[in-house]
Amino acid sequence: MPTRTDNAEPNAVRARAEANFKKEERAKEGAQAMLEYQASGREVRENMAKLKALRLAKQAAEAKEAAKPAKVTVKKARKA
Repeated sequence: MPTRTDNAEPNAVRARAEANFKKEERAKEGAQAMLEYQASGREVRENMAKLKALRLAKQAAEAKEAAKPAKVTVKKARKA
């Protein structure tokens, strides 16, 4: 004849199993979240590097353009 302790023991085993399962699920979700976080950070850094290269190229082109001597135009004197 089953007693109260017999019923409690399977429930305790089940509770421990569920707790372990939930713990493993949290660990898997945490690892996945960390991978997504790192991938996002890597994408941001790559984009920043690309934008920096474009900005530096633009600044170099502007500096090169500014360094060119300005064209001097000579106006012809009007004959009076």
